[in-house]
Amino acid sequence: MPKARKPPQSKPQQLLVEGKNDRHVIWALCQQYQLPETFSVEVPQEEGTEGVEALLNGLPERLKAENLRTLGIVVDADRNLSGRWQSLKDKLSSIGYRDIPQSPPPEGWVCTPSDPYLPRVGVWLMPNNQLPGMLEDFVAYLIPPGDTLHPKAEAILQELEQAGLNRYTLIHHPKALIHTWLAWQKTPAMPMGQAITAQVLSCDCPIALIFIEWLKHLFELIARSAE
Repeated sequence: MPKARKPPQSKPQQLLVEGKNDRHVIWALCQQYQLPETFSVEVPQEEGTEGVEALLNGLPERLKAENLRTLGIVVDADRNLSGRWQSLKDKLSSIGYRDIPQSPPPEGWVCTPSDPYLPRVGVWLMPNNQLPGMLEDFVAYLIPPGDTLHPKAEAILQELEQAGLNRYTLIHHPKALIHTWLAWQKTPAMPMGQAITAQVLSCDCPIALIFIEWLKHLFELIARSAE
């Protein structure tokens, strides 16, 4: 009789994200900045669904994993940045984390707890820890400065919304904006991560630099030298 397979061990350094788009964008940024591949980017699932609820619900069990050393959390602030931060703060406090700031630092939060049984943890709220929004707001900051199609895409969406012709909800305006802009590129409708790799989107903007510095701080990384 074949032996039962043991469940795979969790990786010692992990970055949790809400969905596959987040994972591809972050992978593409890390590749552009030549960060060492010392951590995994994972999408927690709960009964086949992704998203912030699956991520938050699984935190206590994940943080108790025997070999976990560092855990990063990247979630959308959505409409209520302070509410999202408070929900994360409450969850981490219940697990044993202390001295969590009242609001997210602009550069992202990283904590090395004094309790040796708790892993190092970090939190980034999309887009920039200071404003409500989501991954697509972050990606919109990567549109090259002075791009002539960006304001045209914004104007068209506003015209549709004012006329009540939009079929998307207004909370998804950032998604409609970035995908409209991507639809007008040389290779239409390129996925966001692929657009970063192809340098259609710029990685040199301040928000990308701050995010990469947060990753380097959290995972104690040294970027590889450019070839």
